[in-house]
Amino acid sequence: MKPIKSTLLAASMLGGLAAMHGPALAQNVLTLNTVQIFGTIDPSRINDYTEYMAGVNLYDALVTVDAGGNITPQLAERWDVSDDARTFTFHLKPDAKFQDGSPVEAKDVVYSLQRLLALNEGPSYLFAGTVETDGVKAVDARTVEFTLNNTYAPFLSTLPILFVINSDVALENTAGDDWASAFIADNPIGAGPYSLKSWERGARMNLTRFEDYHTGWHDGALDELRFIVSTDEATLRAMAANGELTMTSQYSASETYDALAKTDRFKVVEKPGFTAFYMKLNNRVAPTDDVHIRRAIACATDYDTIREVILPGVLLRGPMPEAFGDFVEQGLAEPKFDLQCARDEIAQSKYAGQGKIPIEHAYVAGTKFEEEIALLFKSIMEPLGFDVTLAPEPWNRITERAATIETTPAVTQVFFGPTYPSPDSMFFTQYHSNAVGTWSSMEWVQDPKVDEMIDKGRATADPAEQAEIYKELQRYLVEQQSDVYLLTQTVRHGMDKCLDGFEPVPMQSFAYDFSRYSWTCDN
Repeated sequence: MKPIKSTLLAASMLGGLAAMHGPALAQNVLTLNTVQIFGTIDPSRINDYTEYMAGVNLYDALVTVDAGGNITPQLAERWDVSDDARTFTFHLKPDAKFQDGSPVEAKDVVYSLQRLLALNEGPSYLFAGTVETDGVKAVDARTVEFTLNNTYAPFLSTLPILFVINSDVALENTAGDDWASAFIADNPIGAGPYSLKSWERGARMNLTRFEDYHTGWHDGALDELRFIVSTDEATLRAMAANGELTMTSQYSASETYDALAKTDRFKVVEKPGFTAFYMKLNNRVAPTDDVHIRRAIACATDYDTIREVILPGVLLRGPMPEAFGDFVEQGLAEPKFDLQCARDEIAQSKYAGQGKIPIEHAYVAGTKFEEEIALLFKSIMEPLGFDVTLAPEPWNRITERAATIETTPAVTQVFFGPTYPSPDSMFFTQYHSNAVGTWSSMEWVQDPKVDEMIDKGRATADPAEQAEIYKELQRYLVEQQSDVYLLTQTVRHGMDKCLDGFEPVPMQSFAYDFSRYSWTCDN
C-alpha cells in the first residue's frame, strides 16, 4: 500500500481523531492491524509473530504459558515427570474437544508431534533430536507419554508450541499428501478458542468465537477477531478515526500513539517486554564476516537517538533482555556511540585501505521507524568509508533471503523474543548451528564454542549451573559482536478504552491469545 502523502488529508484525520466519541464496532469485535502478512496457519509450519498469533487463537496445546512465564494446563489437566526428567506423562481433560465437536485424544498429540518432525519446518527444531517419532505414545485415549533421548531442561516450556491437530480429519484429507498439508494450509483443525471465518491472503483475516471452547467463556469475551495487514501510519489513523480499529500493532510510529492518546476513545498501553531489537549481522558474508567491522558498526550506532527518539525502548547490553533476571550477565558494558572507536576498528579490519566498503542494510518496507533507523545508519556509516545500500523488503522476502548465507544481508533489523519461556529460546533459536536458515538466525554464527555452551545449558536441570553457562555465552557473543544490540522493546498498543487483557508473555505472540481479553463497556 502506498503511503498517503497529502498534508491536508493527514491533518483532517488527526482532527477527526481528536473529535471521536463512543465505542467502535460491536461490543465484542476486535480489529487489530498487523505489519506483516500471515504466511501460513499450518501449526507445523508457523515461524513468525503473525503466524503464531493465528496459531494461538486457532489451536490449543497440552499446556500454555501465562504472563509470568509459568506453564499452565490447557488440553492437559495435569502431568507427571520421571525422576530423571526424561519421561513426561500428560493426562488430557475429559471435556476437551476439537472445533468439529470430536474429543481431543492422546492419538492426536502423537500425530501432531510426528507430523511436525516429518515436515521438519516451523518449530520442529525444538523437538528434533530431543524426542523421536516413536518417543511419543498414547497410553490410552486420555494419556500421552513422551520419552526424551536425553535430559532436556526446557522441554516442558516448549510444549505450548506443539499445537494439537485433529488427526482423524487430517487423515481423511491425505489423498496424495501424506500429512494433509494442502488441506491444513487453508482449514484449521484444532481445539482453539476461535475458528477461521475468512482469509484474504496478504490483506486480512477474520476469526469467530468457538462457542463450545473447552475452557468456557468469561463475561465480555470477544466474539470476533479482525486482523488487517497495514504498515501505513496514515491509513492506521484513518481506520481509528472512522471507528474501524480497536487495537494497533506494537510496531506503530510514535506520532500515531500520540494522536490516538489525544482521543476520547483510545488509551496507549505501555509495558516492558521480553523482545529484543537487533541489527543482525551476517557473520559469514563481507564485510560483516570481520569481527572488527561488526564492532565498528556497533560503535557507530547512535543508541540514544534510536531508543529515545525513533523507537522508545530500554537498554540492551547483550543478546538477552533484563526480564530474564538471574540469567542475564550484569557485567556487560553499556553499548556506546563512539565514532573514534568505529574508526579504530575499521583500521584493524581486513577491509582497511581498500576504498569504499560495500554494505547492505535490510529492513521491513513501509515500517517508518525502521526506515528512520536505516537512514540514520547510512548517514553515519558513509562518512566512515562505507557504501551503504538500503534494502527495504516485505517481511516475507526477508524470511526468504534468510534461508542461505549468500542471500542474507550483511545487516538486517529484526525483533526477536522468546519463542518459549526459557533462556534457551534466546540462544538456541538465534545462534545454534542446528537452527540456521531462518529469520531468527540471520547472524549465521556457526561457532562450535557457541554450540557447545548452548548444548550444555540445555542438558542441565540445575538453574544455577544453567545461569553460569548462559552468562559465559553472553560474554562471548558480545565479544564476537554477533549483533548490534539496539534495545529491549517497550511494548506499546493503542487500545480502545473498553478493551482489556494485554499482558506481555515470554513466548512469541502468546500475549495475543485473545480468549484472555475482555470488552468492558456496554453498548
